[in-house]
Amino acid sequence: MDDRWYEIANLDHPWITRRFEVLRHLAGDLIAQSTAIAEIGCGHGLLQRQLEDAYDAEVAGFDLNETALKQTVCRFSPVCCYDVLEQSPEYEARFDLILLADVLEHIADEDAFLEAVKFHLAPGGSVLVNVPALQSLYSGYDRAVGHLRRYRIGSLAALAQRHELTLARYTYWGLPLLPLLVLRKLWMLRRPGAGAIAAGFETGGRIRDLALLWLSRCEPIPQRFIGTSLMAVLHSPG
Repeated sequence: MDDRWYEIANLDHPWITRRFEVLRHLAGDLIAQSTAIAEIGCGHGLLQRQLEDAYDAEVAGFDLNETALKQTVCRFSPVCCYDVLEQSPEYEARFDLILLADVLEHIADEDAFLEAVKFHLAPGGSVLVNVPALQSLYSGYDRAVGHLRRYRIGSLAALAQRHELTLARYTYWGLPLLPLLVLRKLWMLRRPGAGAIAAGFETGGRIRDLALLWLSRCEPIPQRFIGTSLMAVLHSPG
């Protein structure tokens, strides 16, 4: 992830807020029941902090971006600069829930990465995944932040199946924001380069933030129709 994204993304950003609301609808029970949680690709700790505040849960955070890790907003969860492909023995089968919050779309070799994730997952554990949806929405913003692809449920389910993970739950979300992402794609044609991240993710102030948040809430969760993002729970065999 480009470091400029971390300068914009914060706990009050409407997309960050809505993502966590969707997570709680889809998998709040898993969070509450889990005894060892990790987030791979934790960045500067926004999701870790949300889980600390809502569930008093410690979430071990792993990332390769030291700049992001130094900016963590966590209160008590540990963070570590660690490449999961190393498959350190101390972390083998350590976690019963692993979070991949907007990570897979950045990975060139999904299969090698997901196998490494499974190394860290306890038998019978779960992986909670959030990814951007609909390749037709792929734009200059995606390129700027390092997205290699966007997903549909079929492509995510096929990836899970290749690694003997069961698609247990899923939802599209962000349906009310679809027109905005279409406009963003068109706008990005005129904003290449350094300004793409700010132009694609900044919202423009508190009033606009609230308006976008309330607009994004105008959909049921779970919903299986379509959206700008896709969230799923994958189960491993017990």
